Amino acid sequence: MTHSPLLTRRDGAVLVLTLNRPEARNALSPELICRLADTLADAAEDPAIRCLILTGAGEQAFCSGGDLALSLPLLSGARAPQTDWDHRLLNEDGLDARIAFRGFEMNKPVIAAINGPCMAGGMEMLLGTDIRLAVPHARFALPEAARGVIPFAGALVRLPRQIPYALAMEMLLTGAAIDAETALQAGLVSRIVPSDDLMPAAMEIAQRIAENAPIAVREIKRTVTAASGLTLNDGFDLEDRAKDVVMATDDAREGPRAFIEKRKAVYHGR
Repeated sequence: MTHSPLLTRRDGAVLVLTLNRPEARNALSPELICRLADTLADAAEDPAIRCLILTGAGEQAFCSGGDLALSLPLLSGARAPQTDWDHRLLNEDGLDARIAFRGFEMNKPVIAAINGPCMAGGMEMLLGTDIRLAVPHARFALPEAARGVIPFAGALVRLPRQIPYALAMEMLLTGAAIDAETALQAGLVSRIVPSDDLMPAAMEIAQRIAENAPIAVREIKRTVTAASGLTLNDGFDLEDRAKDVVMATDDAREGPRAFIEKRKAVYHGR
């Protein structure tokens, strides 16, 4: 019996996505890329989902990047398409970009639970997430230049904005990996947690987010993302627009009322 390369699980308003190819270090096959892209598109439109967790199966890797035997030869023309997944990956624009949250608005927070090494395309996915927890043995690398290619799912733009420029360039140009502690010090990850605590810690954060007002959460993420690279004044304009959207909601009235009444707020996203 074959198993799905992507596992999905709902825990209340939290959707957990698990890359499920541990035998291949969770490498991104055409099928996995298509399934993940479809699931993310559905999650972005589902009002019942308020936060996502992305992780990998096993302890050997979060994601080792594009499958060197299946995906990369297909994209370079070295392998002819053989399956429906192959044809979708070649013919549907934006599938590989969507899984890296590139050119795709995922207006809900995404938490990365990094259960092991995070390489190449796996790291490009990571750079599109919002909160990142890593196990002590996690490592991070973009080795594309050593393989004759380049990162093309956002890393060339995002990495120097998220960590110091010199470290970003060293990683990109040499392909060398950094360890979890270096990633933490550089701000690439939020915290390091023991392996057994990884998913409970990620779920605790996700549930706290899911309990907050969903429109407020959406506008916070949307504004922070859109303001990157803008002048302060242009960023303030985006912030003002977000304020107008949020303050017009029922949730903006429910929050202060619940606080005064000393009860838990109940938000409906309207």
